[in-house]
Amino acid sequence: MNAAKQSLKPARALLYWLAALLVLGLGLGSASALGLAIAERLHSLWWAGLLALALIATVDALRLLRQSSPKITRQLPGQLALGRWSEVQLAIQHPLKQEGTLQIFDHTPPGMATQHLPQSVPLRPGQLSQCRYRLRPLHRGHFTLPICEVLLPSPMRLWHSRRRLQVAGQTRVYPDFARLYGAQLIGIERWLGQLGVRLRPRRGLGLEFHQLREFREGDALRQIDWKATARKGSPIAREYQDERDQQVIFLLDCGRRMRSQDGDLAHFDHALNACLLLAYVALRQGDAVGLATFACEQPRFLAPVKGQSQLSALLAVLYDLQSTQKPMDFSAAADWLLTRQRRRALVIVASNLRDEDDDELLPAMRRLARHHRVLLASLREEVLDQLRQKPVQTWQDALGYCGAMDHLAQRSRLHQRLAAHGLPLLDTRPQELGPRLVSQYLAWKKAGVF
Repeated sequence: MNAAKQSLKPARALLYWLAALLVLGLGLGSASALGLAIAERLHSLWWAGLLALALIATVDALRLLRQSSPKITRQLPGQLALGRWSEVQLAIQHPLKQEGTLQIFDHTPPGMATQHLPQSVPLRPGQLSQCRYRLRPLHRGHFTLPICEVLLPSPMRLWHSRRRLQVAGQTRVYPDFARLYGAQLIGIERWLGQLGVRLRPRRGLGLEFHQLREFREGDALRQIDWKATARKGSPIAREYQDERDQQVIFLLDCGRRMRSQDGDLAHFDHALNACLLLAYVALRQGDAVGLATFACEQPRFLAPVKGQSQLSALLAVLYDLQSTQKPMDFSAAADWLLTRQRRRALVIVASNLRDEDDDELLPAMRRLARHHRVLLASLREEVLDQLRQKPVQTWQDALGYCGAMDHLAQRSRLHQRLAAHGLPLLDTRPQELGPRLVSQYLAWKKAGVF
């Protein structure tokens, strides 16, 4: 039986009877005050009716208090998709021996929208009752639904017992990967088929040794294997191919700048979704994908692994990760990643870069670039583009325009300094980050850059 806390409230039937007696009593009192002859018997009947109602209501209330609570079982999906409606089912076992109606309301945590709550559920003796409602999570993370509240009618329908039943339930909310990128994934599959990235390796110019063969016209001298040449007595060349198990690591900023909001999602969620999209593509290409975070309460690291199951591992690591108020520390992030990732990889740093980051950002990224291929992805606030394109008609418009242009100019100078040191950068709006990362990755993959 569900543990319950309860409180009584009068039903409409009891309130109607009390109102009727009140009106009758006012009428009798007014007639007596005006000196009208009222039979004493009417006063006696009124008092008898009031006492009878009080007695019946008391008996009905006692019976309701002794009545056991219904047993409620909640069927809740263990995994929910962010922003997508899902169905929750409540099964109700009740002890009523006559038909009735139960008012039910399931308490959902903040960050979840509901439809079809509260509900009126018909109860029939000896039958299991069911109801359904819809649930839509608005935030990622781990959520608990501990309480279901019911309004139980008394046998004579004069009272309702409001009971809070302990019905424990837990669920996890993940990014809705399929909804966010469903159409894009179809396009990407076609794109990959047209490019033939995995079907056309660049023979002889990759980094992974493939085989020894006779030296051919057009081969580079550095391909000659001198020991094999000496044994064979004729020039022998080493043939290389693109590495098939390259590694991609996302270095995700969880700091306060990523809390900027563009549309329904913060920059952090846009960056997270873009990383998942590229992870899907990279895993399809046979590369290993991993993740590291910084500027968060507890840095997380997921070692690069190949296979589609790694996408589920990424979701499990990221589903409850939230941005914080901490400032980013690029130097500490670079050192932390270098201690955990020894093998050369493509490191994608997702953040919101500003000109004041120059002193710390550039040395950290250059140190990281000595061991890995680095790609910086800087998210740009949508409002900056809006201010830049908005017609200037007032003094406030002019201030906004000048401020936006000054901020963009400072960002541009930072980007130029990074590019001058061989650090490629994508300056993009949050909504465009995913497709641009995929395009850059495929271009580098085809060219054998990393």
